[in-house]
Amino acid sequence: MNSSPLYQQVETLPDLVSNLLFESANGSNLQHRINQAFPPELCRQLGRVYITGCGDSYHAALNAELAFEQFAGLPCEPQAAMQFSRYTTPFLTNNSDFIDLVIGVSVSGKVSRTIEAIELAKQAGILTVAVTGDQTAPLGRLVERVLDPQVPSLPPQQKGQIYPGARSYVASQLSLFLIAIHLGHQRGHLDAIVANKLRQELVEMADLMEQTIALCAAPAKEAAIAWRTAMNFVFCGSGPNLGTAAFSAAKMLEASGDEAIAQDMEEWAHLQYFAREEGTPTILISAAQRDADRTLEIATAATKIGRQVGFVAPESSKLAHSADKDFLFPLAGNTREAFSPLVACLPGLLFASYRTDLIGERYFRDFGGGRSIIGGGGISRIQTSHRLRTLSSLRQSEE
Repeated sequence: MNSSPLYQQVETLPDLVSNLLFESANGSNLQHRINQAFPPELCRQLGRVYITGCGDSYHAALNAELAFEQFAGLPCEPQAAMQFSRYTTPFLTNNSDFIDLVIGVSVSGKVSRTIEAIELAKQAGILTVAVTGDQTAPLGRLVERVLDPQVPSLPPQQKGQIYPGARSYVASQLSLFLIAIHLGHQRGHLDAIVANKLRQELVEMADLMEQTIALCAAPAKEAAIAWRTAMNFVFCGSGPNLGTAAFSAAKMLEASGDEAIAQDMEEWAHLQYFAREEGTPTILISAAQRDADRTLEIATAATKIGRQVGFVAPESSKLAHSADKDFLFPLAGNTREAFSPLVACLPGLLFASYRTDLIGERYFRDFGGGRSIIGGGGISRIQTSHRLRTLSSLRQSEE
């Protein structure tokens, strides 16, 4: 059994989903808190949704776009916080017929660029909501409405350990999916039967996540051993799993320190196809639905030029039975494409865990050197970097 902190965290994810969805001792669950944050009259006034954040929070936003457009019936634009704050907010306008909504995602509620994005959006007259684990942090105090997923504490043996985040990411992802369903129901885009069916599918995700962890543990370990000498890794995804590719690459960077990049599935054929290093491990992440045919073509191209190919795909899909792969990381069940990120993120987490243990690396490079959180250098600038406070300077630069 793998006893590493990251692996132990992965094992808690199915229970986390169940804990968030089922009623707690105080009578409140995640759906109840969403109902309070998004009353019916507000939902019916919405015309567009922006979702913004940094790091894992941005990856969750990317993966939620399909859910908001499909279930809420609203155009949705996920944007990295820097892009939204400095290149989108200057051009936002408040349409009197509809309300635009921006959801800022930040677990800590202290990330400078996300706070800046929300502050500038408020100045543009946009309704602001935070999905955050700390309502008292600057982001929570800034927005009109707050949704706290209330992620349960880790088991005692894991407290105090610092490792790449997974629980907060899953909680943010689940929150965004539930918000999309709620908005769709309240706006009349979904009837009650369909909305409740979608919520039940999310409840069932806990079992599928547990099954997926069991299915992928062995191949993730085997791939870590087989690819031990690799120096670069590429994760590809499309649609709701473009963010999964980014999240998977992020976990490798944080855990093992390897050079890992995320790429859109189609863009791989235009770019990484021409890379010099033939054997680069290339992991294709697919829900085997809208992107299935192109994923098969990419796999064929990748194997023909010598890439080591891994598939993250439903175990019963045509992709899982393709000959153009070296490893299969099977996803349990036939998950709806919009919800697939909840299971598709698991193989990357498992692989990062095994890879890190195998090469003896320290999470986050032990925050050494310029990465130090002390004295205003390195990572601390995420929460203390300079923030723009008004839209005027940005708008004046366009005149």
